[in-house]
Amino acid sequence: MYEIAIIGAGPAGASAALFAAKAGKKTLLIDNDKGMTRRGWYENYYGISEIGGPDLVETGHKQAVKFGAELVAGQATSLEASGEGFVIGIESGATYEAKHVVLATGVLTDLAAAAGVTTKEGTEPRIKTVIAATPEGRTNIDGIWAAGTVAGMSVHAIITAGDGAKVAVNIISELNGARYVDHDLLKA
Repeated sequence: MYEIAIIGAGPAGASAALFAAKAGKKTLLIDNDKGMTRRGWYENYYGISEIGGPDLVETGHKQAVKFGAELVAGQATSLEASGEGFVIGIESGATYEAKHVVLATGVLTDLAAAAGVTTKEGTEPRIKTVIAATPEGRTNIDGIWAAGTVAGMSVHAIITAGDGAKVAVNIISELNGARYVDHDLLKA
């Protein structure tokens, strides 16, 4: 069983996976390769002068995998409570179990709604529905979290990346029983 599974591997999802894996948590990242980030051009992403969406997404995937996240290609089709966690089904028929699930599905709320997660009207332009989440990323179902645009954050990639990191830190803190902080130092 994974400690943390993330559905959606754009900036919010990959950032959540990066933090979770780097913290030593058994992490799964599911990517359907359909996210809106892949269609963008970014000149307003901190630390990068300019980058195309496909390269930004691939960089995020590589960072998460570098720290131990397992990246699975596929469309998540089901999310159901099971035992002490959840079972995620993907279109290939494979299933994965996780204690915590982060929904970082961009503009898509159908999987969340089918799992019983509360949704609400979106406030961002062209975003009709989002998941009702607390500022920490919690949903109405204990163990299911939301990050990024689907959680009502601005569609800007830098904001969704930060939100994914924030949600992961909150889950890691809960799993550890103490507030988690990850600060790297320059190598001498």
